[in-house]
Amino acid sequence: MKKDIILSGVGGQGILSIATVIGKAALKDGLYMKQAEVHGMSQRGGDVQSNLRISDRPIASDLIPSGKCDLIISLEPMEGLRYLPYLSSEGWLVTNENPFVNITNYPAETDIKAELEKLPHKIVLDVDKVAKEAGSARVANIVLLGATVPFLGIDYEKIQTSIREIFERKGEAVVEMNLRALAAGKEIAEKLM
Repeated sequence: MKKDIILSGVGGQGILSIATVIGKAALKDGLYMKQAEVHGMSQRGGDVQSNLRISDRPIASDLIPSGKCDLIISLEPMEGLRYLPYLSSEGWLVTNENPFVNITNYPAETDIKAELEKLPHKIVLDVDKVAKEAGSARVANIVLLGATVPFLGIDYEKIQTSIREIFERKGEAVVEMNLRALAAGKEIAEKLM
């Protein structure tokens, strides 16, 4: 088993939290894991990107070569499209459909949607809406994580346990809200596949 994952988004959206949950769950599942992050501009709403490599065998490098990525997880659609050169021909893009417009020359939303439509393997969902239904817009990243569960090859219970451990210091209500968000994202992905 080997999964090469690129996580992308804009600073403050929770991309690194998704990477933390996946990494923790992978280790609980007895897998090897390497991660590399780029988040220098994250404080200003800039690009945040993380390479996450998971395998049942030792991993030599933490960087994913072009054309070898199995999964792009993106909280921002344009940021997801930015990393398409890394995606393998059989790889999947799982992305939020809602843009985070933080630059003056952001492409038209119709152009972004047209590019997404061209992809053969994609799940595009309104994570913001689903997060609000789960209890808070702040769990949008966990909704997106839930939508990637079918592609990760990691035991779902280990992902749930990792969420519980990461958020337990914030109280049981926050843990339960995140678990609802995870389940909602998973359910949507399973219907769209």
